[in-house]
Amino acid sequence: MNLSSTERTRLGRKPQRAAEDRAELYAVLDAGLICHLGVVVGDYPRIIPTAYGRDGDTLYVHGSTGSSMLAAANGAQVCVTVTHMDGMVCARSVNNHSMNYRSAVIYGEARVLQDDSERLHALRVITEHLIPGRWAGAREPSRKELAATKVLAVPLDEASVKSRSGPSIDDPADLSLDHWAGVVPIRTVFDPPLSDADVPVPEHIYTLTRHTLSG
Repeated sequence: MNLSSTERTRLGRKPQRAAEDRAELYAVLDAGLICHLGVVVGDYPRIIPTAYGRDGDTLYVHGSTGSSMLAAANGAQVCVTVTHMDGMVCARSVNNHSMNYRSAVIYGEARVLQDDSERLHALRVITEHLIPGRWAGAREPSRKELAATKVLAVPLDEASVKSRSGPSIDDPADLSLDHWAGVVPIRTVFDPPLSDADVPVPEHIYTLTRHTLSG
């Protein structure tokens, strides 16, 4: 399926970097850990970084029931962004320096989950997105903990994806200059786990440390 094209998702600058396939949206979201959630609270916008998880065409984010921002988001139009930095692009001129990246921007009406089973499902999605296998490797939330947790569901109906890859694009007149040009790759990795108890490290934690998030 193709991504939707709306006034909010249509790229005004460098539209050639836009993705059209919905699978590319999933790839950006599934490779990330932190999103930035934006909503207008009162008379001004607020943006917070938070963990998230995706189930099909629904994005889940969570926080405390005491969060005024999450309370304001219920039934409101929100914006969620996820960005990966893949490389610093060095050109022969300062003006042509750039970055290799993948980014997703999602617009939609957020909905606070009220049903306990639905909230548990969403929290499991978020947990498994962050650390696959962790839901079964830890205690599930108690009723008190669940009551203190607010979960938002945001549909992925209106979204855009933009990315850049490859080397620098220099002006023809600069190609003969004696300045280095190239890409400095960036990747995110997990280091070996640090235990705080005399319990063997589970396999799903070892599996996590063997994989990179990007690059």
